[in-house]
Amino acid sequence: NCPMLHIPGFTYPVKEYFLEDVIEMLQYSPKDCDRRPQWKKRFMQGRMIRQEKEQKEEIYRERWPEFVQKLQGKYSASTIEALELVDDEKVDLNLIAELIRHIVLKGEDGAILVFLPGWDNISTLHDLLMSQVMFKSDKFIIIPLHSLMPTVNQTEVFKKPPCGVRKIVIATNIAETSITIDDVVHVIDGGKIKETHYDTQNNISTMTAEWVSHANAKQRKGRAGRVQPGYCYHLYNILRDRLLDDYQLPEIVRTPLEELCLQIKILKLGGIDSFLRKLMDPPSQQAICLAISHLMELNALDKREQLTPLGFHLARLPVEPHIGKMILFGALLCCLDPVLTIAASLSFKDPFIIPLGKEKMADARRKELSKNLKSDHLTVLNAFEGWEDAKWRGARAEREYCWENFLSSNTLKMLSNMKGQFAEHLLNAGFINSSRPKDPKSNINSDNEKLIKAVICAGLYPKVAKIRPSFSKKRHTVKVYTKSDGKVSIHPKSVNVEETEFHYSWLVYHLKMRTSSVTPFGYANALLDGKSPYRLQYWGCWFSLGGKVNGSIRIVIEKKWDRIRLTWGND
Repeated sequence: NCPMLHIPGFTYPVKEYFLEDVIEMLQYSPKDCDRRPQWKKRFMQGRMIRQEKEQKEEIYRERWPEFVQKLQGKYSASTIEALELVDDEKVDLNLIAELIRHIVLKGEDGAILVFLPGWDNISTLHDLLMSQVMFKSDKFIIIPLHSLMPTVNQTEVFKKPPCGVRKIVIATNIAETSITIDDVVHVIDGGKIKETHYDTQNNISTMTAEWVSHANAKQRKGRAGRVQPGYCYHLYNILRDRLLDDYQLPEIVRTPLEELCLQIKILKLGGIDSFLRKLMDPPSQQAICLAISHLMELNALDKREQLTPLGFHLARLPVEPHIGKMILFGALLCCLDPVLTIAASLSFKDPFIIPLGKEKMADARRKELSKNLKSDHLTVLNAFEGWEDAKWRGARAEREYCWENFLSSNTLKMLSNMKGQFAEHLLNAGFINSSRPKDPKSNINSDNEKLIKAVICAGLYPKVAKIRPSFSKKRHTVKVYTKSDGKVSIHPKSVNVEETEFHYSWLVYHLKMRTSSVTPFGYANALLDGKSPYRLQYWGCWFSLGGKVNGSIRIVIEKKWDRIRLTWGND
């Protein structure tokens, strides 16, 4: 019997267009596309691991022929053909660039807001627009909006441009609710959103571009009608719209639960499983069992699921348990300040930023700051200590240091504040005698690089990976393996991504994530006779190459999760 208040907000009417309307309006034909009809494109379909997503994809395929029939008469044959050719899995950036051009030439005045799933799409679209002479003029202000971008550039987003100048904002879902840009009249909804899920079967986080929910789409549409009637262009068809979820999955059912389990125990809310079952959206039994077993491995819970002394202290620290354990070791082994810096950056984010067009320079500076220690954790520590030295020399020196090394001063200040908070917790728990992270008594061993590495490993264990040399004749590289996943890749922003020589056999990591990137994992060369369809044996599997091919060809084998694709040609 809870009373409910409904407070309506006011927005101007917004005219909506779907993909078929946009294609008809632009007379657009997809470039570099697979020429098979939509319903025949089975490769990579069902890559989503959630069963309900698979079911929706199946319904989509079943209804597709009937949907196409209904479009006939309303839309031209070229539009229907283009719809058949559009690749659902990708955001068509060429289409977005054409649509922006159309709005600029024929649409009403006002800012354009484009929603894209991630950094790679944002930077590619930015490059695509800047390659056109029209957008290089001072009649346009193009602003990418992303957490990796420098904050200074992003404040431009709120300023109303001078008369005759059009503002184009390319953003992730941060522009859905977190910020409001008053002068937006046109919204282009790419239809995708980056979402993190937790795969309990493989104990790995996954990040993929998923379809938006109706709630996201409504929110995006609402951005266009704030100051005057607006326009929203959804880059998915009306059939897809009908099959979208109403809301995104709640975060509790798609993230690891260790930190939450410790909170339940310290607040004495009863058994972990029985408490979590009472939630509106309870996590799966498998996710709960996995979190409990991880906490037992960490020695935070005993066999009766009661907090151990270590578990009690971890539950009182406002970080996930592995980072908490690292902080406690840093305090006990008197290397507090550097360990708190590393812990703060793992809890929040590292302070590096990537200005568009300067990615290689930013990577080079990060590599310089690593001082060849082959450690991302120690690179952040070096960057932070350099910032502290520069700050001591004055505001100008601090600004120049951040500018030269592609660092965010706001993030560095946040990390500094977090270190102070961690030290307060340790002081209250009796681990240290002062709330100052740089207290000399707590930092007797802070110059001991090997001890700091040991503390990082002790905290993050068992998140370790084995380094094995690769004996490829073409280039000297290393291969990295984890016990549960086999071969893994180092993140492209790591200082170790192109490293060919390590002095140790092991790497320790904080986060392991499965992404949607497809990478070649093998090559084969074959001499084909052109008489019959060819079969290739690779790693004990047989693959049929359709059609008859003559001459010497190179075959690229790509693996994406459990799917394998072959591409072949004379080049």
